[in-house]
Amino acid sequence: MSFEIAIGYMETAIFVIMAIASVLAVAVVVERAIIFVKNTKDSAFVLPEIIQTARKGELSGAPKFSENYPENVYARFADFSSEHSKGGKESLGELMEGKMIGERVGFETRLSILNTLGNNAPFIGLLGTVFGVISAFYKLGTLGNAAGEVVMRTISQALLATAVGLAVAIPVVMANNYFTRKLKIIQSNLEILSKEFLASLSRKG
Repeated sequence: MSFEIAIGYMETAIFVIMAIASVLAVAVVVERAIIFVKNTKDSAFVLPEIIQTARKGELSGAPKFSENYPENVYARFADFSSEHSKGGKESLGELMEGKMIGERVGFETRLSILNTLGNNAPFIGLLGTVFGVISAFYKLGTLGNAAGEVVMRTISQALLATAVGLAVAIPVVMANNYFTRKLKIIQSNLEILSKEFLASLSRKG
């Protein structure tokens, strides 16, 4: 196999990798979007109701939320907190902290894929450009002055690899940042609910 053919295969491999990365990124974004939407649906109504229930000291009424909204993360958390509230404030605090960590892990699943693709896609594209430039110089050295047009075409194709890498990375990074912000909001709201439940137990005590 000649050097030029080997470089050509490497360039093709880069574009194949970028195509696979694009498909993978779209799949992860769609799957995470569905998970986030399902778990936060009706939260504008559920969250204030749970807080109001906790402030009234009616912790036994919290499970009704998970019955009406079984997929909502706040309703699920309220059900869990109500179920374990009889163990006392200190015990409940530890259990709720563990529950919040578990919810966070669930939401973070596969987000590392987006983070990895967003960080590395530009470099993969740049690698394709490097292979293209190597090929262009090789042709220039082989064909001499007659290689001008061929070299220009080769370099333009090489730059396309960088463009593709950026085209993959930019929306992936944006999606990852969006999900990260949503997760921070969810985590903050769970911490609010945790404090509300603990305060309710303190008032009872």
